[in-house]
Amino acid sequence: MKNTGSVKLNKEGVIGIFFLKEIWSYYDGLRNNVQNLEQVEWKYMNAVFNTLGIGLEPTLKYLMSSSASFEDFEIWIKNNGTVSEKMISHFNSIILKDSSENFTSEEKIFNESDIEQWNKKGFIVLKNAISKEDCQLSVDFICNKIDVDMHNKETWYQSHPLKQGIMIQLFNSKILDQNRLSKRIRLAFEQLWNTNRLLVSMDRVSFNPPETDYYKFPGPNLHWDVSLKQPIPFGIQGLLYLTDTKEDQGAFTLIPEFHNKIGDWLIQLGSEVNPRELNLLDHFKEKPISGNAGDLIIWNHCLPHGSRPNNSISPRIVQYINYQPIDLEYQNDWI
Repeated sequence: MKNTGSVKLNKEGVIGIFFLKEIWSYYDGLRNNVQNLEQVEWKYMNAVFNTLGIGLEPTLKYLMSSSASFEDFEIWIKNNGTVSEKMISHFNSIILKDSSENFTSEEKIFNESDIEQWNKKGFIVLKNAISKEDCQLSVDFICNKIDVDMHNKETWYQSHPLKQGIMIQLFNSKILDQNRLSKRIRLAFEQLWNTNRLLVSMDRVSFNPPETDYYKFPGPNLHWDVSLKQPIPFGIQGLLYLTDTKEDQGAFTLIPEFHNKIGDWLIQLGSEVNPRELNLLDHFKEKPISGNAGDLIIWNHCLPHGSRPNNSISPRIVQYINYQPIDLEYQNDWI
């Protein structure tokens, strides 16, 4: 049995994911005032919760306010999370990889010219990351869940409990897991991170319909999903087009090259100015990125990015996909 930190790995229980029993044991011990408890490192806890689709706050609240057994905890997870055998298998396999091993990529997804653009522009597009057939299966699944008929425009604007603006609270399904665990997508992230000890995130999907006289794009506009405290650790994000998307179709939009100038720009602004409140388009030119169904856009998280109003005749549907190292560096202060 492998040791990770001070915790021995085991997969007790019916869910079968590393660290879950240790997490429950720790908080059960806290409630019962047990001394000298071994706590699972935060990076592993966070990864377990992400893999199971359970939020940190409600999970810890449940563990600290309930005298539930480990079996009860697993039942609670099944009722409140998104238990996926594929995601759990992926998590367990990454945990078992030796971080001391030298990384050798199975296959180079991007060529030298691609990497030059990545370094200069801060974004890269992987064409045909998944098949057209899988894109259509994904679209059918999403539309079915939110009661949308792609051939009936009236259904595009109806309210639904899963809708939050253009974001759809759909995380887990066979086809969404298949997309995020695509070999080509995994290898693309491995090449850019230069490691294969990457955990895939359990992210949402998005449905961005055309604007009308009675419906206007709700955002999000250009923004960052990372603290702007300097220096900003390296990080990347990804988005998969599930529909063919033209530039005027609410395409994913960013400000190229900003990762190479953000440090100097923030210094020039000074501490009295909140960069998140500025209209960046007064100073920089945005770039909407068109693409075909199955294309994956990966960008440096220092780039301001967002969706745009859809001025076409068809909805834009995407799935957010990201891979990050399990020991990813985070900023403690949010700026």
